[in-house]
Amino acid sequence: MRFQQTIGKAISVSGVGLHSGEAAELTVHPAPSGTGIVFHKVTSGVPEACPATIQCLHPTDLCTALSFNTFQIQTVEHLLSALAGLEIDNVRLELTGNEIPALDGSSAPFVSLLLGAGIVEQTTLRTYLKIVRPITVERGNKSLSVYPAPLQKISYSIMYDHPLIKSQTYVHHASLPEFQRNIAPARTFAFKEEVEGLWSRGFGMGGSLDNTLVFSDTALMNETGLRFTDECVRHKILDLIGDLALLGLPVIGHFVADRAGHQLHAELVTAINANPDSWILINTDGEGNMTSVAKDADRNTQASTADQQHPVYSSF
Repeated sequence: MRFQQTIGKAISVSGVGLHSGEAAELTVHPAPSGTGIVFHKVTSGVPEACPATIQCLHPTDLCTALSFNTFQIQTVEHLLSALAGLEIDNVRLELTGNEIPALDGSSAPFVSLLLGAGIVEQTTLRTYLKIVRPITVERGNKSLSVYPAPLQKISYSIMYDHPLIKSQTYVHHASLPEFQRNIAPARTFAFKEEVEGLWSRGFGMGGSLDNTLVFSDTALMNETGLRFTDECVRHKILDLIGDLALLGLPVIGHFVADRAGHQLHAELVTAINANPDSWILINTDGEGNMTSVAKDADRNTQASTADQQHPVYSSF
């Protein structure tokens, strides 16, 4: 059988927040089975906690952010993607500051740190959300769907009017080696005119060529170049994996994205959550054999603490 997992020891990392430009420190602690992914920090001497669930999604212009009561944390998607990609279910995330460190703009540094801490199997069976009926969300010419499938798969397409990007499609067959090698290293990207606009509004203050791929009208400004010729679409998949983690359970299904982004990612997570007739909960063994389990009204042990569902806005 497949069991829940945590990490073997606490690990810490510090850096600059991508949008705030402020120093940020994160310590990841092991957590018991059933904890889920929960952020903690102390504000004015008062300890606060916020689970990584769709119910705690907070409206913001440029990144995936969470809030509960007075607790707020932004730019969580790359860390959540690393945790989901490594199939880590339970951790306590202790924060200093209001933003996750940007590091190099990908999930790779988080993956390296988590693997260094060791992944520990726990005693509780891992539950999966298996899609049994298609769900689609759309905005204009952008769409994101999920279809029944035997394993998790993501087919993502993007299109930009830039000579180094143009039309890109990548198909990700979810596995730890595939994520670690082909998705986690893909960095966030932006266009020079967008970056200048963000700075004028006080955003992206921690952004640099060390943590963001920046495209001018005709070229890439980063001297180190691309890690993959299709790095941009791979980063979109990285973001989707992180945003799907807000469901609180790994999902078995085929996701098909056409020019989607954080906003549609969150809308699909919300739609899945709101349509329990479109999925079942299962346990699986190492051979892929499935056993159905009863649906719990509160699938995530922390989700019931959030009393309001928030909209989300797109980010770069």
